[in-house]
Amino acid sequence: MSDKIAIAIVGIGKIARDQHVPTIARSAEFTLTAAASPSSRLEGVRCFGSIEDMFAGVPEIDAVALCTTPQVRFEAARFALSRGCHVLLEKPPGATLSEVQALIELAQRHGACLFAAWHSRYAAAVAPAREWLHRRSVKAVAVTWKEDVRYWHPGQTWIWRAGGLGVFDPGINALSILTQLLPDTIVLRDAELSYPTNCETPIAARLNLTSANGIPISMELDFRHTGVASWDIQVETDDGRLLLSRGGSVMRVDDGAESTAANDEYRGVYQHFSSLVRAHRIDADASPLRLVADAMLCGRRIDVEPFTE
Repeated sequence: MSDKIAIAIVGIGKIARDQHVPTIARSAEFTLTAAASPSSRLEGVRCFGSIEDMFAGVPEIDAVALCTTPQVRFEAARFALSRGCHVLLEKPPGATLSEVQALIELAQRHGACLFAAWHSRYAAAVAPAREWLHRRSVKAVAVTWKEDVRYWHPGQTWIWRAGGLGVFDPGINALSILTQLLPDTIVLRDAELSYPTNCETPIAARLNLTSANGIPISMELDFRHTGVASWDIQVETDDGRLLLSRGGSVMRVDDGAESTAANDEYRGVYQHFSSLVRAHRIDADASPLRLVADAMLCGRRIDVEPFTE
């Protein structure tokens, strides 16, 4: 490996163009060497129709960022890891927990880095919030994650197919923050999932959770929300109330002033990925995905009106 890590992107969709490409361009650790997609291209980058063709054409690739839909991510990750290539998995890291475990075992076998990149954990206020909570006793948590799917995910039909997670596609961001803030394992008690009659994944969900030491956690997710999105986590403690808003980028304690900082989640993602690659380490926490799987397994299904774009 040269001084810069030669990285390729597999899956050239919105998240790749909006976040991965500009972040890599600004990085002192990575250089974008190639890309693969059956239907899209990146200007100025060697592009291929498949990951197999990409590795055949550019064998010097050190790492790949997998930005495909979750339903097809496993096969691409397995191919890359089997070559000893380091892998960054966009969230969620797989369509199933078994896929994630299999990829961990493959990475261990081939001495490669595997990183489940929960980007919301790198939002500006998450680390300060965790530090503030560390000195206090948490009493209760309420999560409200509501947005307009037609605005935030236009034309993304894969979300509504099995494995696409539906409203849990953004909701898992909240779970990734929550599992970072609280030190104890979070357990699902019950859930209610609303499925459009023409979709395979839910459009809304209510979750009742608890931490291992009994902290009650309520969670409300809704793709049918209109107007300003609500991405909030409120934490009641023995010494004040913490509000994380705007997806973890803003922090407020009680009724005080908002604490804000420059929010560059993917800069943090790639800084951590670089350190993992250099050390050939694995960081593939699946706890947010496990909670989604639990909700799908135990949640009560409610049929609601069909979804139309």
